[in-house]
Amino acid sequence: MLYLFNTLSKTKELFVPINASQVKMYVCGPTVYDYIHIGNARPVVVFDTLYRVLKYLYKDVVYVRNITDVDDKIINRSRENNELPAVLTQKTIKSFHEDIAKINAIAPTFEPKATNYIAKMIAMIESLISHGYAYVARGHVYFDVKSYPDYGQLSGISMEEILHGARIEVSDLKKNSEDFVLWKPAAVEDNCGWDSPFGYGRPGWHMECSAMSVDLLGENFDIHGGGKDLIFPHHENEIAQSVCYFHRDADENRHQHNNVANYWVHNDFVVVDGQKMSKSLGNFTTLNAALKKHHGEVVRLSLLKTHYRSPLDFSQKSLQESTETLDKFYDFLNSSQHIAEKPSKPNAEFLSALCDDLNTHLAISILYKMLNEAKSNPSVEAKSQLLASANMLGLLYENPQDWFTLKTSKLKITENEIEQLLEKRSIAKQNKDFKESDRIRDYLGSLDIIIEDSPTKTTWRIK
Repeated sequence: MLYLFNTLSKTKELFVPINASQVKMYVCGPTVYDYIHIGNARPVVVFDTLYRVLKYLYKDVVYVRNITDVDDKIINRSRENNELPAVLTQKTIKSFHEDIAKINAIAPTFEPKATNYIAKMIAMIESLISHGYAYVARGHVYFDVKSYPDYGQLSGISMEEILHGARIEVSDLKKNSEDFVLWKPAAVEDNCGWDSPFGYGRPGWHMECSAMSVDLLGENFDIHGGGKDLIFPHHENEIAQSVCYFHRDADENRHQHNNVANYWVHNDFVVVDGQKMSKSLGNFTTLNAALKKHHGEVVRLSLLKTHYRSPLDFSQKSLQESTETLDKFYDFLNSSQHIAEKPSKPNAEFLSALCDDLNTHLAISILYKMLNEAKSNPSVEAKSQLLASANMLGLLYENPQDWFTLKTSKLKITENEIEQLLEKRSIAKQNKDFKESDRIRDYLGSLDIIIEDSPTKTTWRIK
């Protein structure tokens, strides 16, 4: 049995799919104008892990993760770069795919791009206008929030709170201050607009996700996921416009308390010194930059060590600890290569932790226990069960013999060059040339290589 914390009910609930033979999940993906930062990489890893668990528990899982390729940020960046928005988004999508492949993210079932759903968005907006949920104002189309009495049920934000500084656009074109945009005019020179009954323009961000989820998953599906920052206004607005689109012809009970998805699941922020990591604050690290210094599994483990609903402190210390952890697992796998592997199921205790609201923190501690037991009593079953469990977290995919070589590939020095320098250092120490010995040690230190001397041997590891 799988339990998930539902943002809608504010409680942890038993997961019961709408259709026992097929589970449907939609997760908000990246806005493709730049490399994603680690805060944006967290939901990729969190929901990839949930996808793995769902695929193990259910026969058929449809996972949709969209790409937002029309947005203010994209237009502004394309102006700065003096390039077409389509060119910018195409190369950014390519980089995104390359980076998330390195953290072992499985490709979703569908990865729709917003620009391929413009006709669907226009049709939905026309329907909302004709049924009194939206209105046109000088080329803009706004959703009339007062037409949907259940607005605010997901976030718990009241109208009064919305009006006192929440993230809403200020415009004298609106009937009500809290109304949000479904369509807006676009400048022809920006090369990011479409003809519509409301005028040349482009969709609002919220409408994009509604059109894609409606088209691929239907009126009601199982899970809608994303970062905590999307609860309001993005997901709140998605619910309002989608529910009103489907229940446009009923009377008093026209909304039927439909919430688009039965389970709304949100991960908490990545923080730096107690502040949310964000590009606006300038305290972010991109996934691409992290992968230039660390193996993808190191980054992934660092994003999984903290429960997804808790703030995650992403730091060099955390990355170092993850490196050392994976070293221990790969060292065991390397030393146990004589033990044959066979198909296995994840450990029952491990799986139980993941089924308890995706408790990856507990699951990793159980992996440690499994490692120690496998070391004490090596067997085919112990090894294969360890691998099956780790694979469910997206870990231990590398060949154990290659692991340490792969790590050194991030360095500006080869493994052979390190060994040669250590041999020179050993000779210098024998000749009591401590100045030369210290010079080699400090030089390697500058390349993130730590030297560890013992009475019998000298070893090295990556900082």
